[in-house]
Amino acid sequence: MLCSISGEAPQHPVASSKSGIVYEKRLIETYIAENHKDPVNGEELETTDLIDLKSSRIVTPRPPTLTSIPSLLSTFQNEWDAIALESFTLRQQLDQVRKELATALYQHDAAIRVIARVTKERDEARDALSKVSVGAGASGNGDAMQIDSEGLPEDLAAKVDATQEKLSKTRKKRPVPKTWVDRDTIEKFGVASSSEELFAGASSLAVDESGDLVVTGGSEGTAGIYSISEKKVQQSFKVGGAVTDAVWYGSQPVVSTTSGAVKVFGDSEATFTSHAGSANALALHPCGDILASVGVDKSFVIYDLVKGRPVTQIYTDSELTTAAFHPDGHLFAAGGADGQIKLFHTKSGENAANFDLGGPVQDVSFSENGIWFAAVAKGSNSVVIFDLRKEGKAAEAEVLEIGGQVDSIRWDYTGQYLAASGPRGLTITQYTKSTKSWSDVISTAVPATAVEWGSAAKTLVTVNGDGIITVLG
Repeated sequence: MLCSISGEAPQHPVASSKSGIVYEKRLIETYIAENHKDPVNGEELETTDLIDLKSSRIVTPRPPTLTSIPSLLSTFQNEWDAIALESFTLRQQLDQVRKELATALYQHDAAIRVIARVTKERDEARDALSKVSVGAGASGNGDAMQIDSEGLPEDLAAKVDATQEKLSKTRKKRPVPKTWVDRDTIEKFGVASSSEELFAGASSLAVDESGDLVVTGGSEGTAGIYSISEKKVQQSFKVGGAVTDAVWYGSQPVVSTTSGAVKVFGDSEATFTSHAGSANALALHPCGDILASVGVDKSFVIYDLVKGRPVTQIYTDSELTTAAFHPDGHLFAAGGADGQIKLFHTKSGENAANFDLGGPVQDVSFSENGIWFAAVAKGSNSVVIFDLRKEGKAAEAEVLEIGGQVDSIRWDYTGQYLAASGPRGLTITQYTKSTKSWSDVISTAVPATAVEWGSAAKTLVTVNGDGIITVLG
């Protein structure tokens, strides 16, 4: 009788009731404690299934065959054959384990891909749900969240009509102000003043009506009001996200953030959170009381600043990156990541026209002549001038090659000068109505992520990515 595990004569022999095989009691009990199976046939086995075998305790005599060298050699040969067989068995098991591991890794990789797809679908569903929540917000929050897509209320629509009638009648006959800057003055523009590093990651700014106060903000969630005359920050605000754009509502600064909030500071502070995602840009209506914002959630929202509430939210088919009102206020332009510049009727929110820029829209600016607007694509070196009276390719009235990447464009009040700024510097281009021609006035090596004209266009205010505000004049 030999133990099937050790191959030796057992001191305490037991037999398995499932297989009938003899084992050393100590060894089989250890095996059962770990595996609960019969080591030979793999059936379930417990210690109660073991049968004690009675045998006389004798000292195992040395086999007579191990008393000669030939017998020893034969024994060693047998042991070598057993080791070789065991090695072969181990190699077979290793190959099987490798195959099982490869299968497990493949299944794990497939599971990761499925999880990624499901996560993406979950995020898209959450985004869609957030839009539905915003659109239906009026039922739960009363007047504070009355957002719809039915156009402007009657009082705001009347204000839009009155503004358009007033401005469009005088536009063509409006003379250039006598105090306005001329070409000779612009050609002499140089750096008049420069601030310290204020708001790191700044990409937008707005100059107030006096031309002295500048509101801007950076990527660290702080905005502030900088005084050009005093060369210091007068006031700073925590906005809860990177600042994406800024405008002035009278004497009150307004900023949009990557958190989706639009914040109004000053006497009548307000915070709007209509966007599901980043609010990318702002635009103030010519009447001064209507604000619009566009966002990554493919919508634009119009706010009544007097009553401090959003009044309508319109969804489009792509992310919106920039915004601008027509100088008469009856049209609203929204540039998209799909390269389309979409024009909407301000009162109804209906689509009026689309212009194809050919790349994600970086910035849009309307000319005061009322028939042109300039646009630039992200990373582009050229500015495209579109004619609102035409469609398709014929709408491209002019393409201005700037000679460097353009991040921001602004037309002056008279519609003569177009400033374009980027990381390589700033260029001012003039349109001469008498000759219907374009010409470069000046180019400077002042890098800027955003640019605005100052009072009477006698200064040009810029900000760069380090938050340094530079005044040219």
